[in-house]
Amino acid sequence: MPGLLARAAVIGIVATTSLWAAEAPDLARQITRLTRATEWIRRDAVPIRFKTHHPQGLVKIGDRFFLSSVEVTVPTRRYATPRDGVDRDAGAGIGHLFQFDRAGNLIADLKLGEGAIYHPGGLDYDGRHLWVAVAEYRPNSRSIVYRIDPQALTASEVFRFSDHLGALVHDTGTNSLHGVSWGSRTFYRWAVSGGGRVTNPARPERTPNPTHYVDYQDCKFAGDRRMACTGVTEFRVTPESEPFRLGGIELVNLRDHRPIHQVPLLLWTRGLDLTHNPVWLEATTSGLRGYFVPEDNESTLYVYEAK
Repeated sequence: MPGLLARAAVIGIVATTSLWAAEAPDLARQITRLTRATEWIRRDAVPIRFKTHHPQGLVKIGDRFFLSSVEVTVPTRRYATPRDGVDRDAGAGIGHLFQFDRAGNLIADLKLGEGAIYHPGGLDYDGRHLWVAVAEYRPNSRSIVYRIDPQALTASEVFRFSDHLGALVHDTGTNSLHGVSWGSRTFYRWAVSGGGRVTNPARPERTPNPTHYVDYQDCKFAGDRRMACTGVTEFRVTPESEPFRLGGIELVNLRDHRPIHQVPLLLWTRGLDLTHNPVWLEATTSGLRGYFVPEDNESTLYVYEAK
């Protein structure tokens, strides 16, 4: 029976791979139909039955979910003045890639990173591998880029980079890897050669982010040199006031990293916008479905459909 279940899981992942390739262009089309007036209907709210810490990225493959998360054991502390180009100490923590089922049960926990590099970012899935960067928990720092086999749940280090990478996207059409810095202020682009190797990892193309609408938290390849990014911005009336959090979805052109379509997502839970952290979006026969995990530690997987 365990062998049969394992084969069934593999078949589910392989089937989803082919569906992913077919659905990616439809995902971009469905995002461009979103407006501020779009009605989102909640279809499910699944309690996640393990401590999630601080979730970052989400991918759905078949009936399994993959969630990147950072467990902070020692919080970072800001310096009075920057030291060696950074504004805070490294703190300490553990990087996780959780696999869980549709009922919220934990299946596996893969540890990622090393030493002060313990903060996994947003996840992407290219139909075969997961891509994630694990960074120091501070801007202008360091990252390790991993390519992960979702069937075996094994990670291979691809390269190291001298900046904090908060999200990664693998453009399978041009075989290029796109990263965003802390706060998504800078885009990076690398060429990917055979076997997943990255050309000139220390010297990527760099492009300033021309938009300041939201800071991207999680990004996914959406076909035809586009990526779908979700994120949040915070507003305060005074420095002491509680923040108002506005989430948003953006479709970004990977040719020049300029936005194609931007729309706020006017959904909140427990004071958090739904795009505060991990998001997985997928096209359906009737429109667009979103999976959201905005909360830390005791999290819920919210499932909404756009009408």
